[in-house]
Amino acid sequence: MALRLTLPLTIILGAFLTLMLASSVASEACLMISEVNADNPKLDTTEFVELYHSSGQRTALDGYTLVFYNGNGNIAYKVIDLQGYTTDAWGFFLVGSVDVQPRPAVPLPPNTVQNGPDAIVLYRSGAVQYSERMNVTAAGMVDAIVYTTRRSGDAEFLASSLTPGSPAFVEDDTAHEGDESIERCWQSAGSWTFQVAPPSPGQRNRCTPSKSPDARINELRLGGGKTEVFVELDVPWPTDPLVLVLLDGGTDTVRFSMDVQTSREGLLVISSGKSGGNITLLPGDHSVLMPQAASSGAVIVYSGRAADFPVGSFLSLQQPLDAFVYTGPEGTPSDNLTETLIPGRGAFQLSPRLDGGAVTLSRCGTANWNRDPGVFAEAPQTPGQVNQCLLPKNCPHNVVIPEGTAVPPQPPHWDPSSPHNFLLSEVNADTPGAAEDSEFIEIWHPSGRRMSLEGVWLLLFNGHNSKPYREISLSGHFTNAQGYFLLGSDKVNPTPSIRLPPNTVQNGPDAVALYRSPYGPPSVTEGGIPTRGLLDAIVYRLPGSDKEARDLSDALTPGQIPLLEDPMFLAGDETLSRCNSLQSADLSAFVVTSPTPLRKNDCPKPPTLAPPPEGVVINEVGSAHWSNDSRQESFVELLGPPSTGLHSLVLVVFEQGHSRATLALPLTGTTGEDGYYLIGNVTGADQALPLGVSGTAVPSQGAVALCHGTVSSCTTATPASSHSLTDTVVFSEDSQLLSTLVISKGQQVMPTLSSVQGPASLSRCACCEVKSPWAWTTSSQTPRHPNLCPSSAFSSSIDLCLWPSAGNGEQHLPNCSGWKQEGGSRQRMEMAVYLEKQCHCGISAPNLQGANFSCAAGWLCVRGNIQALSDHQRALIEQTSRAHCSHSLGVRCSSTTDSSVDSRSGLVWQIGLVVGVLLLLVLGVVLFTYFRRKRNPLDYFSMELSEHAEGPAEA
Repeated sequence: MALRLTLPLTIILGAFLTLMLASSVASEACLMISEVNADNPKLDTTEFVELYHSSGQRTALDGYTLVFYNGNGNIAYKVIDLQGYTTDAWGFFLVGSVDVQPRPAVPLPPNTVQNGPDAIVLYRSGAVQYSERMNVTAAGMVDAIVYTTRRSGDAEFLASSLTPGSPAFVEDDTAHEGDESIERCWQSAGSWTFQVAPPSPGQRNRCTPSKSPDARINELRLGGGKTEVFVELDVPWPTDPLVLVLLDGGTDTVRFSMDVQTSREGLLVISSGKSGGNITLLPGDHSVLMPQAASSGAVIVYSGRAADFPVGSFLSLQQPLDAFVYTGPEGTPSDNLTETLIPGRGAFQLSPRLDGGAVTLSRCGTANWNRDPGVFAEAPQTPGQVNQCLLPKNCPHNVVIPEGTAVPPQPPHWDPSSPHNFLLSEVNADTPGAAEDSEFIEIWHPSGRRMSLEGVWLLLFNGHNSKPYREISLSGHFTNAQGYFLLGSDKVNPTPSIRLPPNTVQNGPDAVALYRSPYGPPSVTEGGIPTRGLLDAIVYRLPGSDKEARDLSDALTPGQIPLLEDPMFLAGDETLSRCNSLQSADLSAFVVTSPTPLRKNDCPKPPTLAPPPEGVVINEVGSAHWSNDSRQESFVELLGPPSTGLHSLVLVVFEQGHSRATLALPLTGTTGEDGYYLIGNVTGADQALPLGVSGTAVPSQGAVALCHGTVSSCTTATPASSHSLTDTVVFSEDSQLLSTLVISKGQQVMPTLSSVQGPASLSRCACCEVKSPWAWTTSSQTPRHPNLCPSSAFSSSIDLCLWPSAGNGEQHLPNCSGWKQEGGSRQRMEMAVYLEKQCHCGISAPNLQGANFSCAAGWLCVRGNIQALSDHQRALIEQTSRAHCSHSLGVRCSSTTDSSVDSRSGLVWQIGLVVGVLLLLVLGVVLFTYFRRKRNPLDYFSMELSEHAEGPAEA
């Protein structure tokens, strides 16, 4: 953007801009929304919308219309026709309040621009009429901004309609003291962003690059002959010694290296010495800073010593702090150079007019990551000072809907809570022949619709060093109408949306990983092998290399063996295709098939399903969330007849809050000679258990089920409503899971960690009751060993009678009149639930196997023993019973040696009540006889007997 500055600097920048315009080979200039100030402190009297034409010159605005949308109702509340207006001499055009300086070309009353959630859209169309009260439309749209404030609601509909894939921007009123605005800033290469900054109407936006934790290259002066050259570094704070390395891009060898001492923070200029600088370049080969048309090279900053990068040595595999790679008009840096230094990004293309002259390149993009030549632009020379950047000629919008054409379908809004996200659908890393020019990676969204890939990254990892050798940003791209997106070599048909050089995708052992990382490359936002934001991953290998890439497997697909793209499987080419499930990072979902880029995968027909195996049940379930013990692990243990095949079963995991299964794992083996089959990322497991949507294999609350069928049939919307589920255990209070997955609705088993010391699990303690919550209890983990269940060896006595309604808000049992007199599963379950709510000591139905139940006049009486897992649990039960007996456990209650006394006292009370009723009846009869005889003469003897009879009653 042009500047409103003092005259000398204005003249310099004007001349520079003229030169740039005369020689520019960039795309055609465009009109954009440059800055919006919708929310002012106190009264909104300095609101404005700034437009800017990237030519930087006076430009007519005929045919353009500016429309303001209200996010409450999503209709237009203000329409401004720009016919007859022009930008100023620097390309700016202001619409705003009359108090804004400079004065807006289109003045507005105060408080016209709404604070949000709202949108402002720039249109250019002769076929569409824009008017107030109209609905949101994308027809003829040139540019748009959707914004909101910290106090207002969301603008989800506006964002999905006008800026698909990008959320509404927040004008944060706490970001700056005083007023602030939303300004558009160039980020890197063809990507743009918005920032909050002090308002700058009619002037260049204050787009300042974010601070980096590492030293970075801030400005370069390249030239030939007698031109002074320099490298300017931005050092955030005094650091360990740095090394400046100049590397030839044709030979990938070091031409020059020197130590750089950093005793202070700020800008550090390393110059050829003709006009000074902080540090003078040591004598040596500086030709990398003097490029020719056919040359390419790199300027690199490492942490370390120059002795580690001797002149003539080959490109180091050490990761640099920052790197700038360039190429002349006729040069090409090697793939190895770009993949090592600037993975996933392209080299800076120098202008053809470079020969015989010089050029200054300044860091102007606001990207917060290093190692990206795309953030540099030609700019005036400012060594040791703040860079003076001009906006590049590329435009922030690349989708203009022509007049008269139908509006393309807008992609749906991405829901972060949805279990469905982008997945790797096919990976073809090894193609026939030495050229390797038919490689491809196919991404798919399970919605089967056009979806924005904004903020999504694809990383290719080298299995030998576990580092990414290429990072590819997918921002700005969309899947096709069926949800597919393709990256690949030139010979892939149909043509990929992102083309990769031949032999880019390594054959293995390597990995491909998909991330959602809106704030930069995953390798920058997280060290090591990044897992934050991981959407999906495949780790694959060559024949005989199953032991390699262990670090990648452990981080990306824990507990699973890398896939083998077997070149002998098919006569021609083959690929790894997703066929078995939609679970992310699940290698069992992939099979080797024929390549089908941008089409439905060529999956083999499922084999005829074998009958369900007899007697196979879920025997033990552990979740890593159920204990703070470092040994706590997630696993599922099955138990059945020895050597029973499990190929027709699918293990299905549900997580609370999700309406569908979040993990489905087809089982592949047989039970062992001991009958056990262990699934999980634990020692001795028969099969690995992938991670679910919450990042864990077994959630803290949810359900685990055994399903007879295929992955598809077991993961439908209501899989558990059919007869296909052979066993379930629910550890959730989710009403939908409870009603769907258990026989007795509303009942479940919840882990109680206080009753267990060390790693905890849910253990089956009734061998043959499938889909039954009363078969389970909380116990210590015993994978591949008999479960630890309540035992009579750790028992305490119980003698308890409960009335179904207390009338005081306490929860009591239902009326037991319809129950069988002998205790059964239902009585044990409901009694255990009641006792556990009072006790919180791990009581479940198996604890009451030694208790007898009876029912009299609605009273439920329980007598016998409460069994426990250990002395620890028995002590908890006895302690809680003594503390809460009198007010929590009913009218009659004891589980200690006082039980007999309580029982006798209760019996005496009942006998006394019966005697009292009988005495009252006798009294009534006596009184009736007395008054009847009074009417008639009575002898003294009879009267005396009557009075004598009244005496005990009165007493």
